[in-house]
Amino acid sequence: MKLKLNIAISFLLSLTCFAMPVYAGPADDLKALIDRGSAVEAYNLGVQTPELLGQPPFDFYFGVAAIDSGHAGEGVLALERYVINYPDNVIARVELARGYFVLGEDARAREEFERVTKSKPPVSVQTNIDRFLDAIRSRESRYTTTAGFYLEAGYGYDSNVSGGVSNSNITLPIFGSVVVNQSGVKAGSSFNWLAAGGQVSKPIAPGVAVFASGQVDGKYNNANQQFDQNNVAVGAGLTYLQNKNLYRATLSHSEVAVDDTRFRNVASISAEWHRQLDELQTISPFIQYAQLRYTANNQPRDADFYTAGLGYRKTFIGNWQPLLTANINGGEEHDIRNRSDLGRDLYGGRLGFSVTPFPKWAISVGGTYQHSRYQGPDALLLTVRKDDYYAADGTVSYSYTRDLSVRLELLSSKNNSNLDLYAYRRDMATLKVRYDFK
Repeated sequence: MKLKLNIAISFLLSLTCFAMPVYAGPADDLKALIDRGSAVEAYNLGVQTPELLGQPPFDFYFGVAAIDSGHAGEGVLALERYVINYPDNVIARVELARGYFVLGEDARAREEFERVTKSKPPVSVQTNIDRFLDAIRSRESRYTTTAGFYLEAGYGYDSNVSGGVSNSNITLPIFGSVVVNQSGVKAGSSFNWLAAGGQVSKPIAPGVAVFASGQVDGKYNNANQQFDQNNVAVGAGLTYLQNKNLYRATLSHSEVAVDDTRFRNVASISAEWHRQLDELQTISPFIQYAQLRYTANNQPRDADFYTAGLGYRKTFIGNWQPLLTANINGGEEHDIRNRSDLGRDLYGGRLGFSVTPFPKWAISVGGTYQHSRYQGPDALLLTVRKDDYYAADGTVSYSYTRDLSVRLELLSSKNNSNLDLYAYRRDMATLKVRYDFK
């Protein structure tokens, strides 16, 4: 599958530990611009002096500038000329490998990256190389069978395991002041987390691959154990890659159990189109249909869910490898049990931003908003419910090795409602350890 560039496309800072000769003249001017993060300006300056192509110092810095500014083909040609003259220059080998990666020449990129690895580079350089090798392995699913499996364990604290109201004394239409049963009032607990999952992808024709995935996880509270949750999810589908377009169709099924009792099943089908606008940007429209089926007393909530949306992803050239993601969506949850008060129309979106400030470290933050308007008056309160959900999240992760990582996840959410019974606040923090079998 064509991988959207969500990892670094510049190694310059992590490679400063290698000595490079200093050149005067135009090459020096290009280097100064690259060091300032002005790759586009450096490239534009370089193309104004084509007579200098073939001179090793100029070729090196022009090659780096060309790759960073979206002209990877020209950059690779320049760096190939440089490497012929200086075959043992590690910096040039890494930059050339990066150029091959951007062009999608995975075999040649892997060869160059592994050549550098054999020279035992510093940890910062090797960490970036490992990210590229992982990305190459992901893209190889286009033409070879790939598979992966992971195990995860964690410990955390949830301030509101039941999603209950903050105060037992609330005011409701029709009834006025009421006291909520203790089971519906906010209660916190520490919890343990366990998860395992895996995926496999197999090409069946040029550009076409089938895939399957599965995951099981559980959140086990140390208090209020009646709200323990177990989840099982499986999925399978088909991808088709054509030039800069990736199409994906997925069938999935999931089950949620609360206190070891099955609560809800979800069966869904979805379709996605990922369009690579350029080497740094991707848009991704999607549609989904899902059947939500509940058990026991919750069966009146059975619904068919329809949604559509648009995603956007942009990688920025520069320090810390910034990545921006955004999406908007809208849909309808249509109740099939003639309970319009349980069906709703909804719309919302999410904005996320991530950086890699140091080798092995990654930080991401995000915000989510969703508005829900129910399709009929509440059966008891005779008022149409309207909710606004807000959430802010953050993650800090550290890759101890290529396979072993530690992650801290933070979530703060709030649901505002015109009916106090459905308003709540929830904060959660989880520390997880994960091992990937690649």
